[in-house]
Amino acid sequence: MVEITVKLPDGQGIAVPEGSVVRDVAAAIGPRLAASALAEDALDALDSYLEKAYMSGMPFVRIIHGKGTGRLRQVIGEALRASPHVRKYEMGGEKEGGDGVTVAHLRED
Repeated sequence: MVEITVKLPDGQGIAVPEGSVVRDVAAAIGPRLAASALAEDALDALDSYLEKAYMSGMPFVRIIHGKGTGRLRQVIGEALRASPHVRKYEMGGEKEGGDGVTVAHLRED
């Protein structure tokens, strides 16, 4: 699959499959976030990402944090528990990245 990068109003770029129709910024965020950064920076990105995903009506998202020491996974889990947009979350399946990925299921209100 070929991906192109779409620039968002905040200057960030996101990859979407070539030929996709991007109807609005929220729909362009995609179903996953790579959170391989310092915990504080990752939490800021996660909060913004969850808000956009929730507002666009996405049923779930995948947060890629890597395996490492597990500290980032722990911090992300705490943030997901506190998020008003998250119904539940779980580690990714074997084919999704296992312990290096967290799948967050969003509320449908």
